[in-house]
This record gives sequence, structure tokens and C-alpha cells, in this order.
Amino acid sequence: MLTPLRIVATALAIIYAVFSSYGQAPLKFHIEWKAGNVQGEIGVTNGVIGNVEVLKGKAKGNTFQIAASDRARLTISIAAYNLEPGPEPTLISVKTPRNSFSFFLRDVSNDYPILISDYGVAVLAAADNRSYTEVERDILLRKTRTKIQQIEKEKETSFAAVAPTNRKMSVPIWLGISRDMRMFEISEELEDMAQEGKIIRPKYASSYIKHPEKEQNAYIYTLGRGVGVKNNITRRLDEGALPVYHSELLDDDVLYHTISFVSFAKTPLNASNNKGTHYVVADKHSHGRTYKEEHMKEVEERMKTAYDFEDDVVLYARTTIENKGAVPRYAWIKTPRPGTGWWYQKIHQYDSETGFSSYTTDRVFCISRLNGKALNNEEISILLQPGEKAEYDIFMPHTPMPASKAAELTKQSFEQRLAEARLYWKEKLATAGTIRLPEKRVEEMLQAGLLHLDLISFGQEPKGTVSANIGVYTPIGTESSPIIQFYLSMGWHDLAKRALNYFLETQLSNGYIQNYEGYTVETGAALWSMGEYIRYTGDTDWLNSSKEKILKSCDYLIQWRTNNKREALKGRGYGMIDGKVADPEDHYHQFMLNGYAYLGLARIAEVLKETDPATASRIQKEADEWKQDILTTVHTLLGLSPVVPLGDGRWVPTLPPWAEADGPRALFQRKETYWSHGTFTAADAMLGPLYLVFCEVIAPESPEAKMLLDYHSELFYQGNTAFSQPYYSRHNWLQARLGMVKPFLNTYYNTFSAHADRETYTFWEHMYRVSQHKTHEEAWFLMETRWMLYLEDGNSLNFLKTIPRTWMEDGQEIVLDGAASYFGKIKLTAKSNVAKGYIEAAVECPGDRKPRIVTIRLPHPENKHPKKVTGGTYDAKTETITITNFSGTGHVRVEF
Repeated sequence: MLTPLRIVATALAIIYAVFSSYGQAPLKFHIEWKAGNVQGEIGVTNGVIGNVEVLKGKAKGNTFQIAASDRARLTISIAAYNLEPGPEPTLISVKTPRNSFSFFLRDVSNDYPILISDYGVAVLAAADNRSYTEVERDILLRKTRTKIQQIEKEKETSFAAVAPTNRKMSVPIWLGISRDMRMFEISEELEDMAQEGKIIRPKYASSYIKHPEKEQNAYIYTLGRGVGVKNNITRRLDEGALPVYHSELLDDDVLYHTISFVSFAKTPLNASNNKGTHYVVADKHSHGRTYKEEHMKEVEERMKTAYDFEDDVVLYARTTIENKGAVPRYAWIKTPRPGTGWWYQKIHQYDSETGFSSYTTDRVFCISRLNGKALNNEEISILLQPGEKAEYDIFMPHTPMPASKAAELTKQSFEQRLAEARLYWKEKLATAGTIRLPEKRVEEMLQAGLLHLDLISFGQEPKGTVSANIGVYTPIGTESSPIIQFYLSMGWHDLAKRALNYFLETQLSNGYIQNYEGYTVETGAALWSMGEYIRYTGDTDWLNSSKEKILKSCDYLIQWRTNNKREALKGRGYGMIDGKVADPEDHYHQFMLNGYAYLGLARIAEVLKETDPATASRIQKEADEWKQDILTTVHTLLGLSPVVPLGDGRWVPTLPPWAEADGPRALFQRKETYWSHGTFTAADAMLGPLYLVFCEVIAPESPEAKMLLDYHSELFYQGNTAFSQPYYSRHNWLQARLGMVKPFLNTYYNTFSAHADRETYTFWEHMYRVSQHKTHEEAWFLMETRWMLYLEDGNSLNFLKTIPRTWMEDGQEIVLDGAASYFGKIKLTAKSNVAKGYIEAAVECPGDRKPRIVTIRLPHPENKHPKKVTGGTYDAKTETITITNFSGTGHVRVEF
């Protein structure tokens, strides 16, 4: 229903169209249906309708009726119209009992008719007398393809195939010990970082430390002769995954190999000695947290002891310098000094007797040694004989320390601290599920990614509430969800629970969960993650102890929705809540916002069924009605939002990102400007209606989901990947859910090859370099990989649904051991012996909660069809074996 403001705006637009159309000849076009028995009415926005004629049937005013036996053709004349590019174009709406649609009048073309094959209707130019069947035939004969169809015709993609043509990103490394907010950021003088040297920034969480000297809160040091024409630095993580950083600089014949890590100054780094940081203190040093009055007293109290640490944290770095040449060569060192460039005013002293760099005697910020002795000058050259090595060490306390403490720090063994750090991180990995893959890069990224998430999940050990930070930002209900759910998938259930407690601890007294920069979407998303936790763990004790707060959030959402049950919103947001879901100040009845709210309620209703069936029934009733109200608005907007063309000649209906809009925002139907975050597509592609599929409002197999995926893929993706902040787009999940192997892999490899640092595996937030170590993006990559390897669907557990077929080349093996699902811990081994003519897999779900059906996809690397399959029923189209009435163990074998 139009609001008074919209009625006035529409009237003004019509008046404008009438006056601007002076001298315009009426414009005619045809609408041709595949079959008769059609009735409805024609509406015009930003224009004036002339008349409606029916070839066979009845027409009166703007209404029409065509019998089932008649040829279903309308001829429509528009008396005033706007065909110019830009806002306020003339829009024609065709309202029928089923399959209403709209289109821009300017899109009607002789050469490219509007063919909506999903609805069996075409829009034709005035001179086009073809029937629907003739139009469809002629378009099919062109043999053009959509982008998805083209991907399906091509060879499966891979990292090696896309990496050379995709952007290459380098990300500063973050080092720390996890839970503790004391961090170090290290940037290199790489070609795409534009640094003069190595930059070290000690930080509390994501805030740079403020010193009384007011220096630049950073230190610069240099190895080698300087920044030259060659990009001669390579980087990696220790053993491919650990937060122990390796950097190599090859300066002609001289190799500088640096190992950096963080540990304590006095005590060994282990789980017992790491006390962590209270999450409130960590929040205060992270970006984005919006505090309400009821939280401020605790914040003030916690900050009184925020810096009372039991031991100092230190960055340990050793550079081994080796002459790889055949003749003597010089090497150069500049030890750390304050600032980020040569021009910063000197505010420090260097003591060549001790190797101490300091502001004052009681404020030593670095200790430098060469071959075990104090470095005898702040800058130095060394002549190395062929094959000769030198060792240059720096020990940098997180905050400057007194000279007495620094003297004690010089006694620490680099080798011992390195061994302790390696053991510390390996022990963490050992408690998580094991995933071994044929593609080493992806396997390492899974391990490194888990530790990257853990590194900036802050909280007091061993049982305190944890803030699952998302890079430089404090937790957000939406963006922390993949972090928490990957913890669950890897068996870190306790850490996931502690991270969920954050949202209950920070909940407002009225039940609202809203921590970050006015994002109103957090409550529903947090409830969803809580429901996911119960799906994984069945932890009814936590559910019961948290139920009061959980229900308070549910009731807050329900009341919010009740406030929006207004007649003026019928069909355009009735029963839907309004607000913003991300940075853009778009305070509307957004589909993403309502999708998460519905999903949160639905999950909580589901997990309460056994322990509190009456409350579960009440919440489920509210969720069901919410879903129906969303779908009512969807149905209305599918008829109002303009159709758009696809690559195969078809056109499909679209949806806007919120109820107030008339179509995709990127089509600029209104006079507005909203380009942000490096793209025109943010509202539609990353925050838009595909969330209704992900949030279980629209079924994945439905025609509506297919249409959404079709036009999103055509309009909003490059390399089948969204722009700017691509992991916000939910087409990745839909492709995985539908088993669209080639499109899924196209998205998967294109996204992470361009978005992640290819050497250290950390992610930026966007496709341009802003916001480092962004664990929201990294966590969705991790969850994408999880979906590829195993994905639940009702009472089914589907393994290897979208893996690359190259992973099944001869001798390759996939192992999952201790990973977690909705059905408990899982174990899978898939081994290829195609040289001997078979691939086989064994699966085990040892817990009480077992899937009824298990499917395992085992694709032959050369697309061969099997001669014999044992252990289940084989589907040749999907290359999948199905085990029904699964008993807890299964073994399948495919012979070729």
C-alpha cells in the first residue's frame, strides 16, 4: 500500500511525465503469454497509460481478461513516458493472480525481447508479431549462455588457474598469544604495502599504544641495502600454520631470514601461564563498540586494573644473515627506532654497551644483539665470507620497561622461547578436529585460520567470557557468527560457548543485543548462533542457565515486530522490523535484518522443544507468522521490481534489498547516490534478498531462489564473486547447498585467491586494502571449506558435495577426524586408487545423534563413470553414493 508521501511522489512523477511528453507520439508494445486463461491489470509508474487492447478477449480501462482457448496477446499504448537513462524511468507493471511482473518501458527492444520463461510470457516491440513459442525458439537458437551456464561448460577451476589474473594482496602480520590483548603488527617493505622498512606496531587489541613521549607508536628497522627495484621478500608461517612468522629478504648474494613470534618475558608460554584479558578491557581497546549507559559502570571499574599484567609480553625476532655468494659480501642492519620513516625526529637513545634502545633509563623499548653480544651501533655493516652466517636478535617488550627488567630479558634464550611458542600453538591445534586434504594450501589455511581466529578472541582464562573479535573490530552478532560456528565445527565447543556468552553479557536490560556502531541485526544473528551451538552440542544445561536472557531477546524481537504490524505497511513490510544491517545508513525494513530475526527465533524454538515445549510452541508460532509476512512482501515486490536480462536471452524478476524499494538499488530507479565501500552493488549483492534463502525463509530449491541466484550472478559478481567485501554474499552457501560444483569452486577459488594474503593466509576486510586480519572474512572462507567437505540437510549428512575432482586423483586422500557436525563428531577417510580402478571411502558417526542418511560424493578425476558401486545407491548425475538407514558406520567403493 502506498504511503501518503509515496502517493504525492507518484502524482508529481506523472505530472512531470505528462508535461515532459509534449510532442511525444504514443508508444505501443505487446505482451504475449505462452497460454491463455490470463486476467489482470496494467499499471504505469512515471508515465500515463493510453489504452489496452486484447487480440482475443476483453479489456476495459487498464484491466484485461483472456480465455484459455484464446491467443494471449495484449497491445498497450503509453501516452506519456520517460525512456531516458537514469532515475524515474517509466515502469510497466502487469498484475495477475499468479506471476505478476514489471519492466522498464525503455528495455522493450526489437532485437532483444523481454522473455520471462519462468512465467511463460514475453514483452515485444510494436512491430513484433511473433507468438511466445516463436520468440522462445528464436532466442534459444542464439545459443548464448548465462555466466553460470558458461562456468558449467568450462573445466573446473583451481587456485593455480585463477591466481595469475586475480589481484594479489599482502596483509600485515599480527602476532600475539591469544586471549591476551597485547599484540604486535608487523608490516614489510613489500611492493603492495609501500613501506620504507619493517614497521612494528605494538597494540592493545586493535588500538595503538599511547606513550607519554608522543612518538608515532611504531618502530622501523631495516635489513639489507634498502628498497630497490626488486620485490625480493617472501613470507610464510611456521609449519604453514603457526603464528610464528618467517620473512626472507634476498639482497643479491645475502639472505636475511627472520623468525618472529610473541612470548612472555620471564615465564614459559603455555596455557596455564596465559591469564588473558577481560573482554570488557579488550573491547575498550577495539574499534566499533558502542556503550550504553547501563554498561559504563563496569567499564570504568575494569579499566582501573586494565594494565595490571603478571608478566611482560615480548616480540622475539632473530634474523639469520648468510652470504650465499662465492666472494665476501657486506650485510646491513638498522635496529628499531621510533617512527615509520627516516625523517621522524630522534627522541631516543641507543646504548652500544647494552644494546638497549630507550626513551629514558626506565623506558627501554628494544634490545639488539649480534652473535650474542650487544649490537655496537644503531646502524651497522658486516662483511661475511662465502657461506658465513651472522645472527641478529631483537627483543621488543610490548611497552617500554625499566633497564633492570631489560637486563633480565637479555638472559632469555631465543631457542627456548621459540620451542615453547611452537609447542603452545601445536597443542591448541591438537585439541581441534583434524582435516587433511590433497591441496596443501587449503589444508594449511584451515589450520592457520583457526589460530588466526583464536589469536584475537580475547578473554580471561580459563573460563571467562570471550569476545570473538573480527579483526580490528569488537564482536558483531552477524560477523562473529562464522567464527563461533567454525569453532563448533572444529570441536572447540567450550570456546564457542564462551564467545556466545559475550552477547548475553552485553545484552541490554530490555533484551536488545546491539554492540557495534548501530547495527540493528545483531539480536537475531546472535540467537541463531546460540541455536547452532545447541544443534552441535545438545548442551541443555547451558540452554537452561541462559534461557531467561535468550527469551528476553526473543521477546524483544517479537515486540519490535508487533510495532510494525501497521496497515500502511501491508504488502510492503508489514510485520517486518526496520533498521540498518551494516555501515550504510539504510534504515529500512531490510530482508537481511528480518531473515536473521526469523532464523534466530526459529532456532531457539527448535532447541527449546524438549525442555520447554510450551515456550517453544509460542516462539515457533511467532516465527512462522514472521516468515509468512516476509513472504507476502516478497510476493508483492516480485511483481513490482523490474525484470532484468540474463546471458541466455531470458529475463527474470528481481527483488530489492528492503520493502520500501521498488527494485534493486543498483538500477537507480530513484534520484539518489549511494556508492560506498568500493562498489555500487553492496545493498543488493551483499546485504540483499539472498539472505532470505540463507536464513531459511525462501527454500533453496524454489523457483524464487533460482531467479535470485540467476540475476545476482549476472549483475553483481565478477568471477562469480561479489565485489568489495565478497564474503557477505550468500550465493556461496546456496551453490554448496544445491551441489553446484563448478560454480561453487569458481566462487571459492576466485574469492580467496584475491582476498587473502597468499603467503601468510590472513585476509583484508575488502578487496581494497582496509582493515587488517579480518577474521569475519577468513571465518566464512573456513566455513565455505567446511560446507565443501560436509554439510547437513535435515536428517542427512552430505560429504564432499562440492570438492574439486582433482582431489580424487590417484593416491590422494581426504581425512576428517574429530570434526563436529549437528550429528556429533564425524570421521571420514576417502582414498583414491584410480590407477587400480577404484575410489573408496569409510565414514563413522560414533555418537548417539546419527544422521538417517549419509551421502558421499566421489568424483573420478577424469569424469569416468563407474562400472560397479558397493555400499550404497549411486547417482550418476551427482557422482554421489547414498547410504540410507545409516547405522553409524559405512564403507563405499566405486569401481571404474
